[in-house]
Amino acid sequence: MAAFGIAELPRSEHAKGPDVNEEKKMKKIAANGRWSCLAILFIHNTAEWLIRKFILYLKVKYTYIPNIYVPVIKQGNIMERYLSSFSTITCVAVHTPRHTVKDCNLFYVKMLKIIIFVSLFVAHTFVSAEYIFQGFDDKFKPDWWQSEIIYQIYVRSFKDSNGDGIGDFNGITEKVDYFKSINVGAVWLSPIFQSPQDDFGYDVSNYKQVDPLFGTMEDFDRLRDAFHKRGIKVILDFVPNHTSDEHPWFTKSVQRKEPYTNYYVWKDPIIDASGNRTPPNNWLGVFNTGSAWEWNEERQQYYFHAFQVKQPDLNYRCPMVVEEIKNIILFWLGRGVDGFRFDAVNYLFEREDLMDESKSYKVGILDTDYDSLVHNNTLDQPETYEMVRIWRELLDDYSSSEKTTNFFMVECYSPLLNTMKYYGNLTSPGAHFPFNFLLINAFTQQSDAYDVDNVIKSWMLNMPEGKWPNWVLGNHDNSRLATRTNPLLVDGLHMMQLLLPGTPITYYGDEMGVQDTYIRWNQTVDPAGRNVGILRYTKFSRDPARSPFPWDDSVNAGFTNGTNGTWLPVNPNYWHENLVQLSKFKSHLRTYRQLSRLRQNPTIIKGDLHVYVLSKWVFGFSRSFYDHPTFFVVINFGSELETINIKEARQTLPKLLKVKISSINSGYVTGNIVETGCIHLRPKAALVLSTAKPNEDN
Repeated sequence: MAAFGIAELPRSEHAKGPDVNEEKKMKKIAANGRWSCLAILFIHNTAEWLIRKFILYLKVKYTYIPNIYVPVIKQGNIMERYLSSFSTITCVAVHTPRHTVKDCNLFYVKMLKIIIFVSLFVAHTFVSAEYIFQGFDDKFKPDWWQSEIIYQIYVRSFKDSNGDGIGDFNGITEKVDYFKSINVGAVWLSPIFQSPQDDFGYDVSNYKQVDPLFGTMEDFDRLRDAFHKRGIKVILDFVPNHTSDEHPWFTKSVQRKEPYTNYYVWKDPIIDASGNRTPPNNWLGVFNTGSAWEWNEERQQYYFHAFQVKQPDLNYRCPMVVEEIKNIILFWLGRGVDGFRFDAVNYLFEREDLMDESKSYKVGILDTDYDSLVHNNTLDQPETYEMVRIWRELLDDYSSSEKTTNFFMVECYSPLLNTMKYYGNLTSPGAHFPFNFLLINAFTQQSDAYDVDNVIKSWMLNMPEGKWPNWVLGNHDNSRLATRTNPLLVDGLHMMQLLLPGTPITYYGDEMGVQDTYIRWNQTVDPAGRNVGILRYTKFSRDPARSPFPWDDSVNAGFTNGTNGTWLPVNPNYWHENLVQLSKFKSHLRTYRQLSRLRQNPTIIKGDLHVYVLSKWVFGFSRSFYDHPTFFVVINFGSELETINIKEARQTLPKLLKVKISSINSGYVTGNIVETGCIHLRPKAALVLSTAKPNEDN
């Protein structure tokens, strides 16, 4: 009976046998037909009413009652949690003192407990879709990588200081104060290591030297010191999966010089019946060039390259490779960097038996295209997760000696459940976090409020216990945020990115709503585009998202003072869409600055999260933290004017709220007062609303 919320007798009471008086009472009730009918009617008619009332009540009340209702699925068995505090819930739910409940007719108390339990169980199903993150207490002190904005600098495109049309260290150092103006706490530099630049730095020929294109090691040291002086961390983009074929390791491996012989993945050919040499299996390269195997005449074997021919994969089954990479990590930690972004970690290992991969049967894909296969044998192998844990242990050991956290984030375009494994667990941690690409991969211009709700809950509710979320809206491998979605949605999406629990990662220029730059075929330099030819290059080229940063309306947008142009064309709209102009009036840049300041509020760093689908096209979420102001964000993803009632969604809200931050297209300004029962939202408009009083605006 306890499983139905009916209290069991103590063990000593059971030993004495059933209570005779209790049996008489129950028989008397059962014998009375009228009471039985009334009981049945009571259950039937009251159940639906109670369930509805409980759902509404729990939405706005129970999340503030400690240890009673915590609708986070992963915190324990639902039934056990309800039963452990059942008597308290019963009294609170029916607004009845505990002693009064005890005096009720036993039959009705039992019936009521059953109904309440069922109601709570059903309510849990609904409420968990809204209250999805329990905040922290006031003692919680976030680490720097949790509280700060991480800003990705694509070094070639940020600022050129020597007139060669390519961004460099000194150009970044020159603009270091800009990062303070938008409240960035850490910068992530795209690869700076010595490289032939076949894939713009992701083909490394020397991990312990910087590429002369960007400057000298002394220039890097000045850059690092300039950031550190302003309290900004420096994160390096590390490329562990492969090197350049010009790396000395590869040259010596080709020659079978020890200990380098097995530093790369070498395999013998398959000789067919006609005596023809063929690759070891059907694996394909990421850049759509056909086979991922390249024959080396000198060594008389194939080597594996997941990406370009000039990017041979390292062999992590070779212990010496593991040690080499560890030494490189320690080298850069010794030079004062604060952490790493590890590139393409899900490619580290492949199946050792070289089993063929199966066809994907995707429409519109050529047989030589990477997406023509399902990559179960070359991605997310069990050994990969173990290697990530080894690197985390190395970084943590170094952090302990330095008494500061050395940060570790990893890139992996993998299925969600595989991605979550890169977190590790509480006893064996992996990365501090893998990148959350759901707002890139699962969000489009067709997405409605239900889709957005699902994207957020997918990450938040699938994270391992005790782990920290992150939000990515753009990077160097994808079309820019403003182009991929809608320019008018930039502010609303930044509200989500910067105000949801977790760490935001901003791609350079996205704070201004910079759009893709159209790159002609004869201007295309990205190998992903060049490889597929003029007819398909626009589908695969990443050049449009990598154009130079528009600083002002001068020649070349202030990116370079050289006369030989820029490595990629500057966006033609730079004359009005540039940093100087956008700083003068209401713009995406100014909205971003407001959001980055608000992010420092305790409610945003530590508070609870509720999410709401307010209509098919309007999504909302709220952040609350003890007696601090509550912030309610509403975003219209649709193409029509919407009128919403957030008071109905959260009845504890006051009748009036203050506009804290508004999107450029909203028609509202900071300080406006809105009625919670009737808020008008233009298409693609977004608002951050606050319960703070006018004199509590700091």
